[in-house]
Amino acid sequence: MAITAAMVKELREATGAGMMDAKKALTETDGDFEAAVDWLRTKGLAKAAKKSGRTAAEGLVAVAVAAGTGVAVEVNSETDFVAKNAEFQGMAAAIAEAALGAADLDALNATQINGTPVETVITDAIAKIGENMALRRMTKLDGQTVVSYVHNAAAPGMGKIGVLVAINGTDESFARQVAMHVAAVNPAALNEDAVDPEMVAKERQVQIDIARESGKPDAVIEKMIDGRMKKFLADITLVNQAFVINPDLTVGAAAKEAGVEITGFVRLEVGEGIEKKEENFAEEVAKVAKG
Repeated sequence: MAITAAMVKELREATGAGMMDAKKALTETDGDFEAAVDWLRTKGLAKAAKKSGRTAAEGLVAVAVAAGTGVAVEVNSETDFVAKNAEFQGMAAAIAEAALGAADLDALNATQINGTPVETVITDAIAKIGENMALRRMTKLDGQTVVSYVHNAAAPGMGKIGVLVAINGTDESFARQVAMHVAAVNPAALNEDAVDPEMVAKERQVQIDIARESGKPDAVIEKMIDGRMKKFLADITLVNQAFVINPDLTVGAAAKEAGVEITGFVRLEVGEGIEKKEENFAEEVAKVAKG
């Protein structure tokens, strides 16, 4: 029986199994939906689905660099305890290495590690370790020279914050210092041209509203806004920030002194943007007692 994408989708939604696992289950059972569900259960893969609704906001960012290409991936878990698990760390490192050859997140999920797709590797780990996990993000950076830096590394090449910096030049030591700066200061963009226009427009409107409260003439307000926007852009762009290694210089000036040009950077921090559900233990106990 031909296994269609719709059949795979239906089985995935019913069991929470990975795409490759769902397809294999249907293939093994000749398209029998109920038999495929049972097949997944016997393999411990449907069990993982019960955990898929739980928030995975902990975990690690793992980085890898090879031949002018750097990659950072965020692999999440529910607890920091699991993030410290050697098996989880080994999986994160293997995924980062696999990401060097993948174009995007979808391609990475299908990339094989020792003959098994990354998506299935994660599903198997969920079933074995007993926590929800997710490959949340992948970012690549190319350049003449690319270096990586991990802040407070939990193991080589992985930690809570991972940074990649690309430069035109060969001074890896300086590039790593810039990566440390990026980890600490978290700039929004490389330079003014790279800042999100929506962010600029929003900040400008805020400054206009603040200036109008002063009651000053429009001509004065316009000059106030121009000055404040110039400072705002300097504060959020990497090349214009005071260099944490030498605050007397901007990062851009320090790069010029080092004879390099910074061409790009990536910063990933575990759990950015994930809303963690706050549990009140006392309230949970009270609900159970009333029930």
